[in-house]
Amino acid sequence: MHILIYSYNYYPEPIGIAPLITELAEGLVTRGHQVRVITGMPNYPQREIYKEYQGKWYVTEKKNGVTIQRSYLRIKSKPNLIDRLLLELSFIFTSLPQAFRGKRPDVILLTVPPLLVSLPATLLGRLYGCPVVLNVQDILPEAAIRVGLMTNKRMIQFCEAIEKFAYRYATKISVIADGFLENLVKKGVNPQKMVCIPNWVDVNFIRPLNKNNSWRSNHRLNGKFVVMYSGNIALTQGLETVVAAAACLRHIPDISFVIAGESKALERLQKHCLACGADNVLLLPLQPREKLPQMLATADVGLIVQKSNVISFNMPSKIPLLLAAGRPVVGSVPDNGTAAKVIAESGGGLIVEPESPEALAAAVLELYNNADLAAKLGHQGRQFALEKFAFEQAIESYEDLFFDVIGQRRPTLDKTEPLSEQKSIVDVSR
Repeated sequence: MHILIYSYNYYPEPIGIAPLITELAEGLVTRGHQVRVITGMPNYPQREIYKEYQGKWYVTEKKNGVTIQRSYLRIKSKPNLIDRLLLELSFIFTSLPQAFRGKRPDVILLTVPPLLVSLPATLLGRLYGCPVVLNVQDILPEAAIRVGLMTNKRMIQFCEAIEKFAYRYATKISVIADGFLENLVKKGVNPQKMVCIPNWVDVNFIRPLNKNNSWRSNHRLNGKFVVMYSGNIALTQGLETVVAAAACLRHIPDISFVIAGESKALERLQKHCLACGADNVLLLPLQPREKLPQMLATADVGLIVQKSNVISFNMPSKIPLLLAAGRPVVGSVPDNGTAAKVIAESGGGLIVEPESPEALAAAVLELYNNADLAAKLGHQGRQFALEKFAFEQAIESYEDLFFDVIGQRRPTLDKTEPLSEQKSIVDVSR
């Protein structure tokens, strides 16, 4: 079938939804489908158009069998609410011409956020007479309201109206965690309209490796007990808790904290490290994709961090990655949220009170002093990732969903290259 994916983010953006959608698109191509992606000029996480794409209105590329059609974005490095709205509007108006430059799709997959993109995707579905599958990665505006990003009442009402529109006119809605299902049912969405397909990880690419590797050596971490956070550093995380926890443990020279993220966010954390006296924190830029397996293997503990006001259904996409790496996880997350539920169900980690440096430090210290417990948690997490988060399961679920909405059965003789041989481009995200 011909699949049109409408996604604001895509390759070469290294974190967030972009690597996942790229894997999905390329995986569908290996299974014999034609895939076209409508996306913006790459800009994340720097919030600046990548140099090779600057000054261009439209770019069409081909990568691993996927046709990528990019369009201009109005983007600011430090956006306020109006800037964010104008960014989404610019994508809507510039992407539509690209969407019409190609074969009629059999199905449209739309990723949300951004929320306003549901408007052109719904229009395309009507004009082409094809189903639209809404892939919900975060529930807006609810998540933005909870962290204080959105406070204007009229803007909230407007976004809530768009949200209802998107759910109403989507043929099917795919969500990434059970908490999303519960949230949308409370908003009146028919549960028969929804399907839960968790975000995935390539368990052959991200796997348990020897922690004494070149990445560890190159960053002078030999002999250290490494506590690692890598990925998006946003309002929902509160990495200051990690820095403060590191300060609590600075009297133990064997313990080192590593935080890898976007450079502008690291500048803020560097000031916090100096203020706390946390000289046991190594701040690094986001690492290249090919370094990811060794970087995760270097960790003795992987961190999932959320603020206490994060909405309960939020599901960090880095959880499957850390579990697949076979390292114990410490989740500084609300105990009633989806992240805590998944970590607990996996048996792969410890859960502590969010925004409590003391609680986080105590959990790290427990694993530092109990190697058997750390190994047990890491093994259990790896097994859970194999059972619940394998890419093969996810792509088959999406393929089944697409065949279902177009009213066809999956071809029984459709044999393609084994997905286990594919290479992941997923980096640790939000």
